[in-house]
Amino acid sequence: MLECGMLERDRQALRRRSVVLCKQMVVDELLIQSLQADNILTEGMADNIMAEQTAQKRSFRLLQLLPKRGPRAFSSFCSALRDTEQQHLGDLLTQSPEKDGKETHLESIQPEEEPEGQAGRLVMQTPEKKRERYEDSSVPLSTQEGIVAKRARTQEFMECSLDADSPINTPVLACTRDFYLSHCQQSYRMNSLPRGFALVISNVTFDPCAAPDLDPRKGGEVDDEVLRKVFTELDYVVTVHRDLTAQGMRTCIENFCRRPDHRTMDSCVVCLLSHGVEGGVYGTDGQLLQLDWVFEAFDNAHCPLLQNKPKMFFIQACRGEEMDCGVEQIDGPVRTCSPSCEQRDAGREGQGDADSRQRGDMGRPRIKLPQRSDMICGYASLKGQRICTAAMRNTKRGSWFIQELNTALRLHARDTHLADILVQVNGRIKEREGYAPGTAHHRCKEMSEFTSSLCKDLFLFPKYQ
Repeated sequence: MLECGMLERDRQALRRRSVVLCKQMVVDELLIQSLQADNILTEGMADNIMAEQTAQKRSFRLLQLLPKRGPRAFSSFCSALRDTEQQHLGDLLTQSPEKDGKETHLESIQPEEEPEGQAGRLVMQTPEKKRERYEDSSVPLSTQEGIVAKRARTQEFMECSLDADSPINTPVLACTRDFYLSHCQQSYRMNSLPRGFALVISNVTFDPCAAPDLDPRKGGEVDDEVLRKVFTELDYVVTVHRDLTAQGMRTCIENFCRRPDHRTMDSCVVCLLSHGVEGGVYGTDGQLLQLDWVFEAFDNAHCPLLQNKPKMFFIQACRGEEMDCGVEQIDGPVRTCSPSCEQRDAGREGQGDADSRQRGDMGRPRIKLPQRSDMICGYASLKGQRICTAAMRNTKRGSWFIQELNTALRLHARDTHLADILVQVNGRIKEREGYAPGTAHHRCKEMSEFTSSLCKDLFLFPKYQ
């Protein structure tokens, strides 16, 4: 049987130096991108590594993967260490083996599940504990695999990694000073602290009497917590309201628009999560809040304190009841497996004053603005000419759109403007499929989209002061 894993001498070198690597190696996006560029890691593997909460866990995950990524993986890894100014670790790996018995193998190191609020740490395990830990494990310890078996395991990993057990929570990557200085002139001003206010309205439970057709949005509570965390890390003051009637949503939005401290902020964010139809989202009483009214509340006439400032909207809701069953791709590889277990969202998501504003105190005309500008809105699902589609939500992990938005913001907000981030979200959503064999939801698809009236690039410049 042909060996397709790492050469034995290289595997042994990784094992010998695993303790030092886990303690000292910096697994950042640059290192991961280098391994991706050399086709050592897939995009799914890269995301899975960066999703780990601590530096040690990221290192451990990478060191677990490398021996299974082919004979070039070791040299590519050493090259990536040199490229990321970790030459000393590359040199350590290529030194002659020391036979003093003091090196500890990777299999004897496991990231300990730390109590909440504490940093992760590595725990040394005795051989007895190590055997006990793996006795019930379904993951083979051997890295000697044939070509067929290797491909099967790689495909499984790639697909499962598209929908992790919990939303990615790696810290938002910080913008560098050089990037800020090179992009701030041609983009929206974004250096107030906080950057602005963020409003999240999440309807999870609906009145069974007033709205009997609207099922609870299981997993919706995951979404609003994900949004609260990511926008807090992006330096927004976040307010979350859950389970509001349509009138309650209107009142909440009106109060938000009227906040006088918008004057000193550089932007704002509004997230609406509920069942919906095209043009509206449902309150818990089954009444619709029209999205056009929402946008009007933030336009240049009704919210003057946010004039010329970017206003971001994210709508997690269906825009109709049509389910996108997808079409077969004829010019690409055959794909018969779906990326993890994902479920469709049940149900539907889906004159005097004007004259005075136009003239100054001496009757000179002021610069005029369009009624509505400087807005960008991401939708979880499409509006088409003939159909409006349903949004997808996993009852345990939250909605597809919010998952991918969270991931993209955390990894790419530091150097990517928001329109391009939403393009990345679209690309990730395009690859996902539902998995519910025997039902109409099996292999169902979703496609997100966004609209924009932005007039400049919108960089969030996270953590730059």
